[in-house]
Amino acid sequence: MSYLDESLAPGEAIVARFELHWTAKWRLIVFLLLAVPTLGLALIAALYEWIRLRSIEQGVTNRRVVRKTGIVSRITDELRLASIETIDLRQSAWGRLLGYGDVVLTGRGESAMVFARLAAPIDAKRAIEGAYAAHVEDTRARQPAASP
Repeated sequence: MSYLDESLAPGEAIVARFELHWTAKWRLIVFLLLAVPTLGLALIAALYEWIRLRSIEQGVTNRRVVRKTGIVSRITDELRLASIETIDLRQSAWGRLLGYGDVVLTGRGESAMVFARLAAPIDAKRAIEGAYAAHVEDTRARQPAASP
């Protein structure tokens, strides 16, 4: 079971998962290409890189944005939707041409979360903005009406 699925609180649902673009897998490709001239020694590095890439989980729920890395150990970055101040998209010329980019979230204070080399970064940004808007709307609906 994935970390995102395991860490859901009651009433929390996954809105979207973010996948890495194939250009984020360049090390794996290089190690696989080096497997022949190194008589298979590079396959060990390729296996490690494949496991490392498979261990990265990124997504947004109806309450928070999550990025998890780590093979044996676990490192998570989580930002509550209520704490998000800005959602920036960074795409180089190559990124626009090949369809990848970074989504950078800035939270209250100096906290920042970077989703690097995402496939379809505009869709990821839109999913986060949609989850944020739904969260704000839900919060307003729960507040009692002001009395005159």
